[in-house]
Amino acid sequence: METLKSLLPDDLKLLIGQSTSENLDLTCSSLMKSCQLLPQFQRVIGQLTGGAALCRKSKESALDWKKKGNECFSEGDYAKALTFYSKALRYAPMDMDGMDDKLVGTLYVNRASALYKIGLFEECIRDCARAITIYPVYSKAWYRRGKANASLQRHESAICDLQISLFMEGSVSGKNQIKEDIQLLLPHRSKATNESDYTKKNEKLHAVLADTKLHCVTTPDKGRGMVSSNDIPAASLIHTEEPLAAIITKSCRETHCHFCFNEVPTDPLFCRSCTIPLYCSEHCLEQAVGCNFVRSNDFSNFQNNLSVELWKYATESISLYHSARENGGDLPEHTHECGGAHWPAVLPPDVVLAGRVMMKSIEKRKLSGGLDKNIETLDFSYSYNKIPPDHKLEMHLYALVLACCLRHYLPSLETSISKFVLLISQIKVNSMAVVHMKSSDEPDLSKKSSDLSAIGNAFTSTVEQVRVGQAIYSRGSLFNHSCKPNVHAYFLSRTLHLRCTEHVQAWYPLELSYGPQIGELDHQERQKMLEDQYFFKCRCIACSELNLSDLVINSFRCSKPNCLGAILGKAYEKLEDDSWLVSAASYCSKLSLPVFQEHKMNICEVAHFLLKKDTLQKIGPGNCLSCCSSLDLSSSTSASNNSLSDICRLKDLILSFVAKDSLISDILISLGDLRSVKHAYSKVVAQAEDDVAETFAMIGQFAHAKKHCQASMEILEKLYHTKHITVAHEWIKLASIDFSLGNPADALRDIMRAEEIFSLYYGSHVAKIFPYIEHFKKELEKIGFVAV
Repeated sequence: METLKSLLPDDLKLLIGQSTSENLDLTCSSLMKSCQLLPQFQRVIGQLTGGAALCRKSKESALDWKKKGNECFSEGDYAKALTFYSKALRYAPMDMDGMDDKLVGTLYVNRASALYKIGLFEECIRDCARAITIYPVYSKAWYRRGKANASLQRHESAICDLQISLFMEGSVSGKNQIKEDIQLLLPHRSKATNESDYTKKNEKLHAVLADTKLHCVTTPDKGRGMVSSNDIPAASLIHTEEPLAAIITKSCRETHCHFCFNEVPTDPLFCRSCTIPLYCSEHCLEQAVGCNFVRSNDFSNFQNNLSVELWKYATESISLYHSARENGGDLPEHTHECGGAHWPAVLPPDVVLAGRVMMKSIEKRKLSGGLDKNIETLDFSYSYNKIPPDHKLEMHLYALVLACCLRHYLPSLETSISKFVLLISQIKVNSMAVVHMKSSDEPDLSKKSSDLSAIGNAFTSTVEQVRVGQAIYSRGSLFNHSCKPNVHAYFLSRTLHLRCTEHVQAWYPLELSYGPQIGELDHQERQKMLEDQYFFKCRCIACSELNLSDLVINSFRCSKPNCLGAILGKAYEKLEDDSWLVSAASYCSKLSLPVFQEHKMNICEVAHFLLKKDTLQKIGPGNCLSCCSSLDLSSSTSASNNSLSDICRLKDLILSFVAKDSLISDILISLGDLRSVKHAYSKVVAQAEDDVAETFAMIGQFAHAKKHCQASMEILEKLYHTKHITVAHEWIKLASIDFSLGNPADALRDIMRAEEIFSLYYGSHVAKIFPYIEHFKKELEKIGFVAV
């Protein structure tokens, strides 16, 4: 794209950079005329839509990977064979016209054999079923599935599979082997079998939507937003929604399903027309590309040679993965991208999403009998006029590329380029990051030792939000942002769930966080991030009035003994209306005093000066907000940075070598030095306390770890609040430490407190989001401690 930019005339680039939403038709038509004369532009379109793409299927490549898989299998390296067979399936042509049924069926059976050798019997059965659907006359597919069913003690299914395999087997030695296997299973035939090992305790647990009547309203400050016409209790699930379009992140392409965004199993499926996307199940494959496994007719010739029971069993097996689409509204989102280079690999996510939204709109109009012309853009706000000039030029180019690519796929499309520009700008400010919770290495609570214990590892198994995708939601995107939200957004697969975290009165704004929250960043940082990414100035309650978190999160401590005043690099000037003008080098904001007395008391603790009743007051940068004494910010900043650097260095040394008393003493001294310059409630101190706690936990000194974990939690409760999800994660860490200290009662108490907070954010989905909590409680139950 940079090459195309450089080839455009300067006057055109200037015209586009200064464009507004009102003159987009002019700038888009001018760009199109200029680009159509450029061979480089035609080359880009050809790469995205042409047939000579690197992501094309190749039977030769499939055979090469199959050969490598066979070599590894014969050498007993089944894990590597499994990888090679999957690569062969990735490259094997599977479309209606070009599929070699025997090759694809063989590849599935080969992968099933590797899975069987590894002991993954369920995955083996799934691959065998796929082979049977595509190439049902392949004896080995039935045989391998029968052996896997037998391993899972599904004797009735195993015998049926083996009997069908026996009928198809051509060799005498093969028939004899199958007969022996059947004879071994016959004594077990009458025994009850467990045909489904997937039943889990909470598998059918579904959250029930609260009786909430949501309305979209418009306010002068924030424009459109969502409210409810009735009161909403805390922890109520108020909305669930599937996306209009979604795209997986680049970092997750090889590990997660490209449709549902869940982690792929060891038997993934692949797009039938290209080699890039992979899917976790037949359902996701069908939703993404619009077709499923094609049922073979080769088996119909054998109907008269099988018993009625076996024929029924066989036909059900063949049709198992050939299901009709469950919902006509769930239209394929990837098919139009299979013509050439993989679009998500070369185009930005916003552009790919725009293409998928546009195609879904077109296909829906077709199904409803409408014309595929003049497709409207989304009914979302956009901030095109606020976008920087360089971004406008880039947006124009991508819109033109997208329109040309879609017209190659659908020649009758007549939507103007300007609508693609607006659509991309709408997606840019309204799409949501799809995040999943991930914990590295779940704790093995059954093991305990004095050094590097399992629970110490549990402490360091930090739970993090992993961005797995980006999606646009027609209703979820209408919820406004707040730095102190009352709605929590989370995702199961790619389904959006919105849950109220506190009691919300009727007609009060329902707001979620677009990223930064109070307690994570200070007021200045939040405002900059939101303006840079979403082009608006936040006017939520947390950004409109003074609050404790913003005053202490990055502050230094007062040098006077017994003074808890906060010191910041900002100037505070009291205005005639009793509000405060807060300013720094590139920052200025007017903040009112808090309404509630409780909030005033919290502020009074660290900024007594700001609540004095004098008519006009002013305090400069580097002065204490309580006693007005001054501080050298430059030297304090340097001292803070040095202490943080020492803590990080010493932590690495302690964990890399045998912990020496001198190193432990040094890290505590560095922590003390940090506390001597940073405010007691600053986030830097909280993180340092957490790092020190983790260090002690890793070397088995859990009493010290508990002390510093509690210190970190006390600060976080000040920055956020006692029921915030960040505090819940601290309770989990504390539970790990208490268990390692031999205090199961305290550990259970800690877990229950964490679960109470998590329930406000995830409701009945807590066990699904954080499965280790249930594991933790089961371990406690083994030693007689049961949650009530």
